[in-house]
Amino acid sequence: MNSPVSLMENRLTMKEWDVIVVGGGPAGYMAAIFAARRGLSVVLLEKTRFTLTKLKISGKGRCNLTNNCTSAQLFEKILRGDKFLRSAVSGFGPEEIMAFFEQAGVALKTERGRRVFPVSDKASDIAEALMELATKAGVTLEHISVKDLLVDNGEIRGVSVASGEIYGKAVVLATGGLSYPKTGSDGDGYRIAKGVGHTIHKCSPALVALRCRESWINEVEGLSLRNVRLDCKRGKKTIYSEQGEMLFTKDGISGPISLSLSSYLAGESYDGLETWIDLKPALDEDTLDRRVIRDFSEQSNKEFKNSLGQLLPSSLIPVMIKLSGIMAEKKVNQISSAERKKLVHLFKHLPVTVCGDAGYNEAIVTAGGVNTREIDPKTMESKLVKGLYFAGEIMDVDGLTGGYNMTIAFSTGHAAGISVLRGE
Repeated sequence: MNSPVSLMENRLTMKEWDVIVVGGGPAGYMAAIFAARRGLSVVLLEKTRFTLTKLKISGKGRCNLTNNCTSAQLFEKILRGDKFLRSAVSGFGPEEIMAFFEQAGVALKTERGRRVFPVSDKASDIAEALMELATKAGVTLEHISVKDLLVDNGEIRGVSVASGEIYGKAVVLATGGLSYPKTGSDGDGYRIAKGVGHTIHKCSPALVALRCRESWINEVEGLSLRNVRLDCKRGKKTIYSEQGEMLFTKDGISGPISLSLSSYLAGESYDGLETWIDLKPALDEDTLDRRVIRDFSEQSNKEFKNSLGQLLPSSLIPVMIKLSGIMAEKKVNQISSAERKKLVHLFKHLPVTVCGDAGYNEAIVTAGGVNTREIDPKTMESKLVKGLYFAGEIMDVDGLTGGYNMTIAFSTGHAAGISVLRGE
């Protein structure tokens, strides 16, 4: 499918556009489409060679475009900006997002955790639908980098680019955050917004793999665990406790519940954290102890190292033996009650000492961004500069995994698109 027609830069500067959208991601496309459908002249400016790059790699190339949930369920998964987002989501939430793409000819399916994907499992289908809809609406696409905003007496007049100035009655900033900078999300939008007086809340990688101090972790690199619980405390305060899937990386932990923990920790110090994995969350320690006693009695003449196959993945057995302090060759019937209880406690409290994260290159989203108190939640218009609007990750809004962040992008893009120049 063709993307919107590109014009020569000098032609861009020869007219005044109604709307200039900066950023060719899902939020920018949604804003451009809905503004153009209202008959406004819209130009979409993207500084990289391709648009929707981050969307195309999201969900491991499948694009988890939203979550088939109620608004109440959605807001439970928004960590920053839930109150601010209520108006945008009520106008264009999961139900409307799904209908939007289905009407565009993209068949959708709902998987475990209410996650919504295209039936084809191809993120490119979502990207191509957005590009085709933009073309049909009359959006003009230009691959050009924006340097700054043009503001006169507190009102938008356009943007400055390397070759000159592009004039517009309104600008939508949808430049993304700092995550996956190779896709174009390098923080330019923060600088541009700050340049006209907006404040930027501290930015941090979120939904990102966590690094841990334990040396044994690289011995189980690639091991995926299901139905385990990840707990994190600082002192007496519980920061996070969630059951689900996770995996070990070469130097830490990743996977759904680990990524979610990283978002709860975004912007916080990793010092003083106590984090552990409960390998058997369905059983309390007494019940698990009885299970271990039963297993040991059935294998009483076996060596300890050969007795854990029904309780643990094979690659984790040497680690648990080492951490338990029980000799690998010790006969099961010689293991003391104290040794067994220490082993059972280890099953319920396998320590992982979080000491860092994998950074923006691997972060799915950015926590932090433009202060939402400076933005009208109904229209996405700046309260500081007339005619300036925001959409998507550039704002201080983010959620957990499961399609919630893509929902934020589509909802806020839609809000900006239907509101821009509405009062003109």
